[in-house]
Amino acid sequence: MARIAIIGLGLIGGSIGLALKRAGLPDLEIVGHDAEYGVNGKARKLGAIDHEAKHPAQAVEGCALVIVATPILHIRHAFEAIAPALGEGAAVTDTASTKKDVMRWAKELLPGDISFVGGHPIAGKETAGITAADADLFRDRPWAIVPSLTATEHAITTVETFVALTGAIPTTIDAEEHDSYLAAVSHLPLLVSTALFSLTSGSQAWPELAAVAGPGFRDTTRLASSSPTMSHDISLTNRENLVHWLDRYLEELRGLRDIIATSETQEELSERFATVQAARDAFMIAPPAKPEPDQNIDDMSAGQRMMSLMVGEYVVRRAKDVQDTLEKRASGELDEYEKQR
Repeated sequence: MARIAIIGLGLIGGSIGLALKRAGLPDLEIVGHDAEYGVNGKARKLGAIDHEAKHPAQAVEGCALVIVATPILHIRHAFEAIAPALGEGAAVTDTASTKKDVMRWAKELLPGDISFVGGHPIAGKETAGITAADADLFRDRPWAIVPSLTATEHAITTVETFVALTGAIPTTIDAEEHDSYLAAVSHLPLLVSTALFSLTSGSQAWPELAAVAGPGFRDTTRLASSSPTMSHDISLTNRENLVHWLDRYLEELRGLRDIIATSETQEELSERFATVQAARDAFMIAPPAKPEPDQNIDDMSAGQRMMSLMVGEYVVRRAKDVQDTLEKRASGELDEYEKQR
């Protein structure tokens, strides 16, 4: 019987258990442990685990794969707790949103005869806890795979296979690249959402503002409802990258603010909005694929070439439409057209 241990049974750990159970692997046994009172029992009743363990070391005994899904700053303690009980050749992975510190802790604390393969499912909800667990949470979502230098090929394959069983898409990446990239597209949006809600809800006019807040405000501030523990841990373990991207974001805001405050013509502001709209629309149609190190246009599949051409054509067309609109507005043709409408 194959044994897998999940340490930490919140939203991510619970969802992993449910996804693995749905995969229907014969003779799979999942042992779970969570430090919070009552969570182990809830996870078992939900079907996320088969057996409860009172201690992390008890959970990992005899397991070929161990998944540490605790909050980031608890991972170091989890590694210390499971290290003596890990079997030779076991594969250990995690689900933390930042990777550099986790990789260092694994190197310092885990036995030399096990393989650590860092992981990060790029999926989630603003709600936390085992009751929010969802077997579909990872479906078609990227899952970063960050192998340690000493991880065996077998361990890497084991983790990639486990990730695929949850419905996610394994994506290998370096730890430093991971933390830098995620700071921009995941952690920065979290801080922006938090800052916007803090700003508006702290205003004396908040009751009036709340009364007219629509879907745009709710969507933009959704991440402010994320787990405070997660937000805190991300900020501390990815501080340098976050400060870098916050500084760049502030520059972008200041640039937009200056255009709004000082521009005497409509063209600059309209072009700014239209250019960004076209770029985001292209991203939504077909996000740019991450190139392989030696990939060039000749190596791309027909489907990839087609999507690249379609997206490129779309951006060019949108830019031309914007330019035509600005020229018509400058000449007065657009005003006459709008009057006729």
